[in-house]
Amino acid sequence: MELNLKNPLAFFDLETTGINIAQDRIVELAILKVMPNGEVVKMHHLINPTIPIPEESAMIHGIRDEDVNDKPTFKTLAKSIAKFLEGADLAGFNHVRFDIPLLVEEFLRAGVDFEVGNRKLVDAQKIFFMMEKRTLSAAYQFYCNKELEGAHGAMADTEATYEVLKAQLDKYNGQPVEDIGGNVIAKIENDMASLHQLVGSNMVDLGGRFVFNDQGVEVFNFGKHKGKPVTEVLEKERGYYDWMMQGDFPLDTKRKLTQIKLKGFKMG
Repeated sequence: MELNLKNPLAFFDLETTGINIAQDRIVELAILKVMPNGEVVKMHHLINPTIPIPEESAMIHGIRDEDVNDKPTFKTLAKSIAKFLEGADLAGFNHVRFDIPLLVEEFLRAGVDFEVGNRKLVDAQKIFFMMEKRTLSAAYQFYCNKELEGAHGAMADTEATYEVLKAQLDKYNGQPVEDIGGNVIAKIENDMASLHQLVGSNMVDLGGRFVFNDQGVEVFNFGKHKGKPVTEVLEKERGYYDWMMQGDFPLDTKRKLTQIKLKGFKMG
């Protein structure tokens, strides 16, 4: 099944120095952009992270310091990457909780404004886990009947994810999605807005520190204030804003916190 697209859909994958969104860096980036007319355009970069690549990370993706020492930094590439992604919705495999937040952090460090709030986010892993609950290699075998060669290589994983999403839509299009209680909560459709809803449309920041509650109000999703409206906490505990802004939180989380605070002032 070919994808039903209104906007370009950019599948992407990152290989990184580690899994700390606030501190780690990208060492490889691969993007496969599918246009509404079916045309496929690719971008691939090895990137100098400007920090050492730990051996435990290198053992996963095979990229070591000597492989990227002479490569461009993300800051050098940031504007061209943002231009390539301009107007595109974003797709990947488990990218909402890791790849997208880390990519946004890199853009913020580079001084490039890259917003995802107006983009649809489609995560093939979410659909996979809802329907089959396996890994990318298993998904590729299950849906495409192929062996995934070069797993943990950014382009191999990106191309596999593209094929997996199309095969998922072939298999599940029109089928209901149920929660653990057996209640139908959605339906699989060849529509990026519908698939975006499956990802978790209640998130506020990419790190998941804030979410929208059932009333559409931003609430904390961690710590002692979990479930409480952010504006209410900031009003009653003035120092909490400063604590978060000075803490080891992702830049995107701090940006969203400031936006919520300023919105609260305007409403007040």
